[in-house]
Amino acid sequence: MTDHTHYSVPDASGIYIFSPSSAVPDPESLERATTRLNAMGFKVAIDRTALSQTQRFAGTDTQRLAAFGRAIKQKLPIVMASRGGYGITRLLPQLDFKAIADSGKRFVGQSDFTAFSLALLAQTGAVSYAGPSACSDFGAKKTEILTAEIFGESMRGELEILSFETQDADVADCRGVLWGGNLAMLTSLLGTPYMPKIKGGILFVEDVGEHPYRIERMLNQLAQAGILGKQKALLLGGFTQYKLAEHDQGYDLKSVIAYIRKTVGIPVITGLPFGHTPMKATLPIGAKIGLATEKGMAHLVLDEHEHEHDHAH
Repeated sequence: MTDHTHYSVPDASGIYIFSPSSAVPDPESLERATTRLNAMGFKVAIDRTALSQTQRFAGTDTQRLAAFGRAIKQKLPIVMASRGGYGITRLLPQLDFKAIADSGKRFVGQSDFTAFSLALLAQTGAVSYAGPSACSDFGAKKTEILTAEIFGESMRGELEILSFETQDADVADCRGVLWGGNLAMLTSLLGTPYMPKIKGGILFVEDVGEHPYRIERMLNQLAQAGILGKQKALLLGGFTQYKLAEHDQGYDLKSVIAYIRKTVGIPVITGLPFGHTPMKATLPIGAKIGLATEKGMAHLVLDEHEHEHDHAH
């Protein structure tokens, strides 16, 4: 049992929203997000180039880099991406990860934002969060209540255990660094200085619009690169919006999971509530967590007070 008496509740009073990836297609979604987050008790400030557009991007690379600079200098403690899309990998060589980590800001996002979170972890060991995006989650026509509640609890340091139903889980009882995010973004970092070198971690992945054979191919790449087999467990989130073909002949996502189980030999747990889905948990990338499964259930012990004392190895 760790003594947490010295640990103060994190400041969760405000959120700075910026656009590091693709352009925001609907400015009204940003207004809706602001209103909803205000109603949850968060002050909201919007970066001045949040609605910029250059081709498919939220402004030029220079503008988007400058937005990161403003995000770490402003006063609000939480920095949230407006949306994902594509664009962060262009910026990685120019980002000052030490300054970002030293700012103590809690960065939150998903999808393309995975590239930033994993690069930050690889370069500094700092924790960031895979979680909702301003426009797609809080700016949607309807916000998923659990997504909002879990986000609020996570930012206030109140989320101790995340339990979820799983139809298909191997037995697991372990501790390790939680890391991962979007599978395509994670795989794109292989061989770069932005890929975390984590052994004995708990890896979680999700994706959207990727046929099961592509999911298998990416997981195979992680396995053959010597990464997957060194983890204590693999958590599978949502894999959504893909179409099977006639020539698949029964080959589907279940086939992929069976194949990965057989070839990689680490516990695989399905049903993680995270992905391109209305319901998504907020997960601390780079924090040491516990994982335990029982029949039909999995539990993540998000003991967030630990990572401040753990030195990155």
